[in-house]
Amino acid sequence: MLSLQDKKLLLALKDTADVQKLSEKTGLADVAIMRSALNLQDHSLAEIHERTEKTVELTEEGKYLSQKLPERKVLDLLKDPLDISEIPLDRSEVNIAIGWLKRKGLITIRKEKGLVLEITEKGKEHQKKKLPEERVLQEIAEGKLFADFHPRDVIENLKSRKALTIKEKIKREIILTEKGKEKIEAGIDLTEQISQVTPQVIRERKWTSLGFKPYDITADVRDITYGKRHFVNQAIEYVRKIWLEMGFKEMKGPIVSSAFWNFDALFQPQDHPARDMQDTFFVSGTADLPDSNLVKRVKAMHEHGGQTDSTGWGYHWDDEEARKLVLRTHTTVLSAKTLAALKKSELPAKFFSVGKCFRNEKVDWSHLAEFYQTDGIVVGEDVNLRHLLGYLARFLRKMGIKNFRFRPAYFPYTEPSVEAEVYNPRTKEWVELIGSGIFRPEVVVPLLGEDISVLAWGPGFGRIIMDYYQITDIRDLYKNDLKQLREFKLWM
Repeated sequence: MLSLQDKKLLLALKDTADVQKLSEKTGLADVAIMRSALNLQDHSLAEIHERTEKTVELTEEGKYLSQKLPERKVLDLLKDPLDISEIPLDRSEVNIAIGWLKRKGLITIRKEKGLVLEITEKGKEHQKKKLPEERVLQEIAEGKLFADFHPRDVIENLKSRKALTIKEKIKREIILTEKGKEKIEAGIDLTEQISQVTPQVIRERKWTSLGFKPYDITADVRDITYGKRHFVNQAIEYVRKIWLEMGFKEMKGPIVSSAFWNFDALFQPQDHPARDMQDTFFVSGTADLPDSNLVKRVKAMHEHGGQTDSTGWGYHWDDEEARKLVLRTHTTVLSAKTLAALKKSELPAKFFSVGKCFRNEKVDWSHLAEFYQTDGIVVGEDVNLRHLLGYLARFLRKMGIKNFRFRPAYFPYTEPSVEAEVYNPRTKEWVELIGSGIFRPEVVVPLLGEDISVLAWGPGFGRIIMDYYQITDIRDLYKNDLKQLREFKLWM
C-alpha cells in the first residue's frame, strides 16, 4: 500500500534518481525520501543503489605544498653536482626533498667532503615536466576532488605527507523498475489520505472528503533496536539472582587488596610464583594489616602450622610482603574477609560474591587481563562434599548447562578438591569450568579460630557467556560492536 508521500516520490523518479534533486522536487526531507524509497522497493516499484565515493581535501600542509614542493625547489637547482650545504633551504625541507628525489630515482648521492647531489637522466626529464604529486595537487586545487580520479599511489604518498585527507560518502540513487514505470503509466491518484485519526480530523469531519490510508498487515516489519544492558552485565545480574534465590548473602569489597588478604590469609606462601609481577598487578603504596591476633595466627600457620597438625611452609613470614597492595587476583579475597568477621553464633551461613578480578596475563583468544568471577562459601559444622556437589549442580543447571561432570582435582587451599567440567559439543571435549573444594584447616583455623567445614568455589563465568552466545574469542565479550550488541538475545 502506497502513501501519498510514496506516490509523490514515485512520480518524481521519472525525472531524476538523485536523492538531493528528489528532495528539491518533492519538498520532502532526505529521511522521508529514503523511508518512502524503502517502501517502494518493498513493492518492487524502485531499487535503491548505493556506492561509496571517496573525496580528497587539501590540508594546510597540502595548500603549502601545492605552491611548490621541496623536491621541486631542489630539482630546479641541480644544473651541476651540488653539495647539500649549498642548498639555500631549511635543513628539514632539504632532507624531505632528498628523500623523495632519491626514492623516485631522480638524483644520486655521493660522499666527498660532504654529500653531493647529482641529477639523473630521469631527473632531467622531470625538470621539464610536472611531478605526479604536483599534478595531483593542482588538480585537487582546481576542484577535482574524487579520489578515484587520481593515481592511487600518488594519493597515498600525499596522504602520508599529511597533505590531504580522504573522506568517504555514501551516494544513493533511487532507480525506477519496469513495474514502477508501468504503475506510473497506469495513473496515480494523489488525493490526500488520512493516516492518523486526530482531534482535528474528527472536529473538521475530514473523513467525509478524504480517504483513509490503507494498512497492509502482510507487509514486513523492520527490526527495531531497543535499549538494553550489555550482555555481560545481564549475565552478572543473572548469576547474582541465582545465588540470592538459593538463600546466599552477597559479599562486596574493593578491587584493590592487600597481599595479606589476597594471598597470605589463603595459605599461599610468599615465594609462590603467582605473587610475582608477571602474574599479578601491584599497586603503589602499602596497606595496614588487620587485627594483630589474626596476623599472628596467619604468620604461625605459614611458619610452622600453628595449632594444627600441619607443618606449615617452614619459612620466615614477612609482614612487609603482606602489606603490598595488589589488584585482587580472585574474589576469594572477600571469602577470607567474611570468614574472619564471622561469629560462631551466625553459623550455618552461606555467602557469594560477583566481581572483577585481574591477572597479568598475555591477552589472547582465551585469556584476558581482567575477568569476572563468582565466589561462594558455605560454613557449617555438618556440611560436606555431597552438599558442595549439590550446590554446584544446581548452579550449573540454573545457568542452562545440562551436560557436566565432577572429578577429583588439586587446588592449593582446598582438600578435598573438585573440578566441574562441561562438555563442549563443538570441540567434543570436556572443559574445566569451576574449581572447588573444602577449605584446608590452614585457611580456616587462623580466620575462624577453629576447624569448621567451609565449602568453597570460585568459577569465572566468561566461558559460560561465550558458550551461550557462541563466541569463539573471549576478547569479543568487550569489543562493543554495535551490530553484535543489537543482535544478541537477552540473557536466558
